[in-house]
Amino acid sequence: MTAKDGIPNSEQDQAWADFLAPTRRSLVAGAAGALGLVAATSPASAAKPEPKLGDPGFRATVPPRDVGKSPWGYATASEPAVRPASVRPEGGFGLPDKPRPYTDIHSYHAHIYFDEDSYPKAERLRQWVVERFPVELGNWNLEPRGPHVTPSFYFGFTNDLLPVIVPWLQLNSLGLTILLHPNSDDPRADHLYYTLWVNRSQPVNAYGMKRPGEPGAPPIEKIYPNIRPTVELES
Repeated sequence: MTAKDGIPNSEQDQAWADFLAPTRRSLVAGAAGALGLVAATSPASAAKPEPKLGDPGFRATVPPRDVGKSPWGYATASEPAVRPASVRPEGGFGLPDKPRPYTDIHSYHAHIYFDEDSYPKAERLRQWVVERFPVELGNWNLEPRGPHVTPSFYFGFTNDLLPVIVPWLQLNSLGLTILLHPNSDDPRADHLYYTLWVNRSQPVNAYGMKRPGEPGAPPIEKIYPNIRPTVELES
């Protein structure tokens, strides 16, 4: 036993002192490390890595399934396929007896579509139109409006400008989607059946528009130009 201040250690204190001596601590640490290495490398305790995307055993983590009943019921698979209402102005599915006269078109609309990424292009194109054409310019529509499902702006123009504005928009669309439609007595067909598109087309939600003669059918669109050009049109 060793003594401190002349007082001998108890047997328990001496045992801890011997156990924590520097030499003994290094031996104990080495033994523990060896045991840990053996445990980590033994087949029974080795952790299998989770399979990654593309591995044969990969399974995507998915949330639990919803519990409840479908609001659509359970007979939707037995519903028959039926023909929707025609978008053609004559309302039939055969061939018309004769063509419509082109004078049924009173004016035109151009709808320029954009989003949060392409709005600088829409701003540039709008300015070019304002500088060059005597059109009726509408407001910025930053949300879907009427049958148009994305932000847009519109300008209306008279028939005499059609052979100029259409090729001009084809060359200066800046890649934007543009809908051109006539204004006849059937705005539903104007938006769905008589359309011209510059670049890609996109859905137009005009199926709810009234047909001519139906209650609440809108009158034929009129064009009242509110823009006076300030730049000579390039030619």
